[in-house]
Amino acid sequence: MSVYTFLEIDVNSQIEELRAHLKEVGAEISMERSVKGLEDDLHKIIGVCDTCFSADCSEHDIEVLLNSIVSVPVGEKTESLILAFCEKLAKAPSNRLGSVCLRVLNLLFQALPENLGVRYHVYYTMVQVSGQIGMIDSVYQSVEKLRATLNTAQPPPSTEQMQQLFRLLHQTLLQNKLSDKASKLMIELLGTYTTENASQAREDAHRCIIASLADPHTYIMDHLLSLKPVKFLEGELIHDLLTIFVSEKLPGYLDFYSNHKEFISSIGLDHEANIRKMRLLTFVQMSETNSEMSFDLIQQELQLGQDEVEEFIISVALKTRLVTARMDQSQRKVFITSVVHRTFGKIQWQVLKDTLSQWKNNLTLVKESMHTIVTAPLTPPAP
Repeated sequence: MSVYTFLEIDVNSQIEELRAHLKEVGAEISMERSVKGLEDDLHKIIGVCDTCFSADCSEHDIEVLLNSIVSVPVGEKTESLILAFCEKLAKAPSNRLGSVCLRVLNLLFQALPENLGVRYHVYYTMVQVSGQIGMIDSVYQSVEKLRATLNTAQPPPSTEQMQQLFRLLHQTLLQNKLSDKASKLMIELLGTYTTENASQAREDAHRCIIASLADPHTYIMDHLLSLKPVKFLEGELIHDLLTIFVSEKLPGYLDFYSNHKEFISSIGLDHEANIRKMRLLTFVQMSETNSEMSFDLIQQELQLGQDEVEEFIISVALKTRLVTARMDQSQRKVFITSVVHRTFGKIQWQVLKDTLSQWKNNLTLVKESMHTIVTAPLTPPAP
């Protein structure tokens, strides 16, 4: 089968070559030019460009064809053209052509002027395609970079558009096992709601809480309680459950579970995984107020077997780096060196303030001592 490169030919010839190539692979398209002009020609070509996906075309031939469509100059391509093209690429067989479509979309995205709002739609499709082939990292790195990329448009994407993109990214990141990035993105999404429209974010807030509770690497969740959409859920079971994971100990969760087993199951949480996380959070909370703890106390509070305490401390607690400590097996004690606060409220801010004030005073004393040494008169040596 011929490979069309469309190099160094005029637009009319390029359109004719595209029509001929698509007709050759089985597309139902006329060879006659449209009387409505170039833009209508391109609409018709895009309308059947997906014929090559199922035809006997190599990936190289398909990429050449798609890149040639991107390269057709139509001034500033209209939004309807780009949306139609993105829709075709989003529906391509991801197992065979995902990487091809992603490269073509990236070419289109880079070719469009930065001030065009339609770049949002191209990026949205890039997220869809990259997620299907496990390459979301090549499209999304951070919220900051995402905003810098899309906010150059005039006007920039609307709040509703960004919320839609954040939802897609959150789902895609979770599917690609990037739970940390997914959690940060969901928090960013909830932050786009105000007090006036927080009630509209109920589903997003539910999804955010469940994802945080289910994530085996997320332990500190007190910041979720300050988000307006989460506050709107006060009094509901999901908010009560979040509060337990933020500030209560293992018995609090077990009591909740005994009364709401069906609820835990209905939101897709694993009870045993919840117990493991609550054991760790309980240990963290104990470490905040106890510089040393006996194995017996840990066994009792965490409801562990006698031979499970050491393994829990070494393989679970210390591994997360939420707590640093040393064990004395002979005394059957744990000595806490440092701990990450489970919640950071007014008390913790005051402790931080006092620590910084003491540090500042110490530096002042050091400065004064150095000044005294530097300005002291030199004593001549004894004759």
